[in-house]
Amino acid sequence: MDELVFHSNPEVQIASNSFVNVPVILQYDDTPLISVKKTETVEFTTEVPIYHEDGTYLAKVRGNRIYPTEEGEKADVEVRELPDVWVCTVEGRTAFEIHQQSGEAFRTEAELYTPDGRLVKAHDSPELDLIDTDGQALEVGGLTMKNTTIQNMGIGVWIHSDGGLEVGVPPWIASNS
Repeated sequence: MDELVFHSNPEVQIASNSFVNVPVILQYDDTPLISVKKTETVEFTTEVPIYHEDGTYLAKVRGNRIYPTEEGEKADVEVRELPDVWVCTVEGRTAFEIHQQSGEAFRTEAELYTPDGRLVKAHDSPELDLIDTDGQALEVGGLTMKNTTIQNMGIGVWIHSDGGLEVGVPPWIASNS
């Protein structure tokens, strides 16, 4: 996820793609991996669960803050606040970074895993990724998305563990999942 831009409808940009008024940006089976939530203090913000490669739920990223879970604290997840950046490390490796930008916008870099341990995105990783970004394109399986806008959908990109993939899932189908 590159940036969260606040408008009357929330917009999340991943590579050159925009997701406007889409509550779940990325979902794996029944688990939302990147979602947009309404909060009391900020109109909209993102929420991203961080799983270890063994499936342990380590932390939750909400907006531009990282909150370790109880399991994450046991696994020695470290969250550090540096000037204009929050860094979450797991076993000495950076798992997630949140870079503050102008106003309420922020940019993230992440190595995400699904609850069953599949790698979602990594930097310079020899492993096969479920999803990857190169700054311009979003690659999901064999699909490359570039300069795409998905608007008013329930789920932007839905990856299934059986290899299925859906893009732009309407709210009435997403709510029945």
